[in-house]
Amino acid sequence: MFDLEKIRFNEQGLVPAIVQDVDTKEVLMLAYMNYESINLTIERGFATFYSRSRQEIWKKGETSGNLQYVKSVSYDCDQDSILLQVEQVGVACHTGSYSCFLEKLLLNKENDTQNEVPSYLPNLYETILDRKKNPIEGSYTTYLFNQGIDKILKKIGEETSEVIIGAKNEGTEELIYEISDLVYHTMVLMVEKGIKLEEINNSLINRKEKVKS
Repeated sequence: MFDLEKIRFNEQGLVPAIVQDVDTKEVLMLAYMNYESINLTIERGFATFYSRSRQEIWKKGETSGNLQYVKSVSYDCDQDSILLQVEQVGVACHTGSYSCFLEKLLLNKENDTQNEVPSYLPNLYETILDRKKNPIEGSYTTYLFNQGIDKILKKIGEETSEVIIGAKNEGTEELIYEISDLVYHTMVLMVEKGIKLEEINNSLINRKEKVKS
């Protein structure tokens, strides 16, 4: 049984707390808790920590809205670290990323690279954004921005129709090509309207319960 009195706090009265997504098991962040913050977490059901820099109790997501609903609290065999399994609302990291653990070193690269496909979308977004800020004569992306929102929307409509037609045909090569066109033009619209990739990512994360159901 969980016994708060068994936890071994350090000299500052703190214990490190690892936060993990209860569904995906992804590690989201590392923070520190004291006796009071652990009690508040258990009583209220929201992840609550102790800020070493501000020297005060803080409830995760109280200002940002990125709350963590705690599903379980446990400590390790030495009773000197805490594990919180949570349902994350929005993102865990202040940078806008879902997890604070962004930098990855792949040790078994031969096997991992076969299963992991790097995303080109951030690179594409940055390229489109650069064309918006720094127009280049002869660039199709620059042409779309110069023509304005109506032209961009018209192209999205056309590409949507092409995706539908491609889906009705045999095979997937044409469909993949048309979906790629639609994604590109949608990202042009995002840049035009000032929408960031992180905002779409966060919206999808917030819908994960709907997707599962």
